[in-house]
Amino acid sequence: MPVRDSRALWEMLILEGFQAGLSWITILRKRDAFRAAFRGFDPRAVARFGAADVARLMKNPGIVRSRAKIEAAIHNARVFLEREAQGDDLSTLVWSMAGGAPIQNSGKVLAQTPLSAAVSAQLKLRGYKFVGPVIVYAWMQATGIVSDHVTGCFRRRAAPRARHTRVRR
Repeated sequence: MPVRDSRALWEMLILEGFQAGLSWITILRKRDAFRAAFRGFDPRAVARFGAADVARLMKNPGIVRSRAKIEAAIHNARVFLEREAQGDDLSTLVWSMAGGAPIQNSGKVLAQTPLSAAVSAQLKLRGYKFVGPVIVYAWMQATGIVSDHVTGCFRRRAAPRARHTRVRR
């Protein structure tokens, strides 16, 4: 379902970064541990993490212990807060790029789209890390910005106001 809250979008972006190369169920099973480890995904708290916190997180068996992903999450918290202070709202950015409404794709299984590549590029320009077009597309799916539910799926029918577009590979 569509998520429009910037902080919730940031949380999901962090989780999608951790999910890269893993199955989504792995992250779902660890979500409570991630919430505890990352202080409820409060970007202000995460932005204050330092070397001791990285070391603590690297020892936490409840989360994905990838130094690069942990450091990217901390970095992205700082970027999120800096951009927010400058009036650059994450929700406004991504939803405006998506045309303001959820996009119902053709039902094909996609790894990325031109839109996810464009959003990825904008996030990278703003300083975010671990935001390649594949991660961004998975994030856009998880937050209801795009829907790839196949014909017949109850979720596909649950978003009748979604803007329908055909996505080209």
